[in-house]
Amino acid sequence: MALVVVLDYFTDAAVTVEPALTAVPALAAVVSRRTWYPLAIGACTEAAAFLMAFHNDVLGESVHSATVFAIVLVAAIGWVSATLRLRQERLLADAQLVASIARRVLLRPVPDRVGTVRAAVHYAAAAAHARIGGDLYEVVNTRHGVRAVVGDVRGKGLGAVETAAAVLGAFREAAHQEAALDRVAGWLADSLDRALHENDHPGVEEEFVTLVLIGVGPDGTAEIVNCGHPAPLLLRGTEAARPLELAETVPPLGVLDPADVRPPVHRVPLIPGDRVLLFTDGVIEARDRAGAFYPLAERLPRCADGGGPVDVLRRLHEDVVRHVGRQLGDDAAMLLLQYEPPPAADHPQAAVTAVLAPPAPTSAPSPPTPTVPLVPQQNGHLSRQP
Repeated sequence: MALVVVLDYFTDAAVTVEPALTAVPALAAVVSRRTWYPLAIGACTEAAAFLMAFHNDVLGESVHSATVFAIVLVAAIGWVSATLRLRQERLLADAQLVASIARRVLLRPVPDRVGTVRAAVHYAAAAAHARIGGDLYEVVNTRHGVRAVVGDVRGKGLGAVETAAAVLGAFREAAHQEAALDRVAGWLADSLDRALHENDHPGVEEEFVTLVLIGVGPDGTAEIVNCGHPAPLLLRGTEAARPLELAETVPPLGVLDPADVRPPVHRVPLIPGDRVLLFTDGVIEARDRAGAFYPLAERLPRCADGGGPVDVLRRLHEDVVRHVGRQLGDDAAMLLLQYEPPPAADHPQAAVTAVLAPPAPTSAPSPPTPTVPLVPQQNGHLSRQP
């Protein structure tokens, strides 16, 4: 507004820039955080228009009348648009709050330490404002050791969230109940089949879930079950990242009948400091503008140089975003487990021996012999009272 007024003041009186004032209430509606702001700016703009018309002696001209009418119209439209925009922003904020609560319930935060491992997770939904999608993860500490799952539900939207919820609920129960990791996968397949048919939404026959299960026992042995999911990566010291491929592959859950889900169990001994990265295909299928996939196995050692699991995943996510150059087009979840047994668990056999060993005998003074008084008997002899 000030720019237009100053420009009109230094312009020849025969040329007026008063119509340019109609842009002022329109801009006010764009930057406004209050619904009344476009109307207030419109009133100020009308005052500026009358001052300019009086200075240029064009109060009776049609250009002034048209400008006044246009300012009123634009200010009214700005008020309506600001009202609608702020209402939509409030609805979006409410939806984001609900999505955040749903994500916290469905995808619970992972603690820094779970049993014998340090853990960290990073999740990025493809929909920028949804904050939740079809990827799933969980880490639990059970009597069988630490167990974790990372999976990817086919598709997006509410149906994918419902399927992910069914799988996670089944895992949180089966991980504690089943001693064998392959039986956990069978439990998940049965729960998934039941949930898909109970929901009865279109395309139920084409729904499936890829996932990988991992269990880390107290002795450091990692058990892995893979159902059609990208293989986890093992990072040991300064060595190159090694995919933990299984000799026998099985299809995703939902493809076979639950009774036929018998995945093999792959066992890998871990040493303190080993890190296992579980991820979804949104990470390795992230492409740059030239169409090249993100080389996760190649970039992981560089991103894992120093820092804890949280720092490693943060650097890894930033590297993926730099590779893509824009927002990721698919949900991406990463779970990093670092085997670090507590000091008391480094030598479990010694600890058990120390607990079970009987205490060393200690010498104690013999109890004193009680003195029994002598009492006279009828025969005149002395004897001890019993």
